[in-house]
Amino acid sequence: MDLMGVRINTIVKDNVAIRCDGCNEIIAGTPWRLNVLDIVASEVPVAWTEQPAINPGPFQFHSDPGHARTWMARRGYLFCRKGEVREIMRPVPIPGDAVRWGLCDGIHRDDHAFVPA
Repeated sequence: MDLMGVRINTIVKDNVAIRCDGCNEIIAGTPWRLNVLDIVASEVPVAWTEQPAINPGPFQFHSDPGHARTWMARRGYLFCRKGEVREIMRPVPIPGDAVRWGLCDGIHRDDHAFVPA
């Protein structure tokens, strides 16, 4: 590395730790981040022996929305087709026997239309 005309051999940038959560490839530059809002703000934190319902993130992706949708599909989330992949996604509980979650940007005012991500 050159700093003001002086060669400094001890500073090396060879470790790239920023990887896409969708494809696990290296992200060049600034990653695009997605956060999931908290389901319910609890008054006490989740015990260390339990697992929170959803990890709020942030999760890092390439700028293509397909990478975020791949991540959603891998985790079993549904995606609201009336919304878009945005920086903040809202979890919506899906009624049924098992606990399932859908993710929506919450911009539209009508009913959700969840599809597999």
